[in-house]
Amino acid sequence: MSGVLSTVLVIDDDPSMRAALKDLLESVGLRARLFASTSEFLRVGRPDEPCCLVLDVRLPVQSGLDFQRQLSEAGIRLPIVFLTAHGDIPMSVRAMKQGAVEFLTKPFREQDLLDAVQQALERDRALLEEDRLVAALRGRYASLTPREQIVMALVVAGKANKQIAGEIGTSEVTAKVHRSNMMRKMAAATLAELIAMAGKLGLAMAGKRANSVKAN
Repeated sequence: MSGVLSTVLVIDDDPSMRAALKDLLESVGLRARLFASTSEFLRVGRPDEPCCLVLDVRLPVQSGLDFQRQLSEAGIRLPIVFLTAHGDIPMSVRAMKQGAVEFLTKPFREQDLLDAVQQALERDRALLEEDRLVAALRGRYASLTPREQIVMALVVAGKANKQIAGEIGTSEVTAKVHRSNMMRKMAAATLAELIAMAGKLGLAMAGKRANSVKAN
């Protein structure tokens, strides 16, 4: 995704600060989108390309820290660089604990901001790439038959072919065929790769699937 244009979202109620940030970001080839408030940003939302948020701590209606928590509770992953003219240690600790990339006090060095923004954009690129990979894995998993999904859960749980055959009520040869088909469809060359895939898919429920076999 390195060739995808990156966008820096700026929320600051000071028009002169917004303009200055826009000039600085665009001077290094970044696209800037400016907002005067969090509510104005929410009406638009985050773009699909890699992006980050440069967020003022003190805003008229909702503080930047409260907005950070709101985004987290809504499941919106957006790397944040905080700016403030009235920062203190507890405030910065709270922001960093909630996942902020940086907490800069005005006036700040331009290079410090640009470095923080690049770090935030790299984090978002990694998150988007992870989402893309997980979506592809979900597609492969959905291509498995119900029996193959059960076999995958049993394999991830460390069951041998003979044990899998006993669990699903079939011969060991048939269990091997199901296992081979499942590994091919998941594009997993090794058991370690399959286990990693299961982890990304959140399939840490092999025991539940194994028990469901007997119930069915």
